[in-house]
Amino acid sequence: MKIPFLSTIKAEKSIDPVCGMKVETKNPLGGASNHKGAIYYFCAPGCRVAFENDPTGYLSGEKFIEM
Repeated sequence: MKIPFLSTIKAEKSIDPVCGMKVETKNPLGGASNHKGAIYYFCAPGCRVAFENDPTGYLSGEKFIEM
């Protein structure tokens, strides 16, 4: 039986809609939020809170926090 190297296992990633950082969907450090049936993942709790206060602003691109 072959055991795969850890580097060959690819984690699913998503883009944080607030700051644009890549986030692992299995264990997002900032948590996740559901908006209109879609799940969004965050790099930090602050990004999640900002998104939850104005999801439309971040999804439209009107708002963006530079990290």
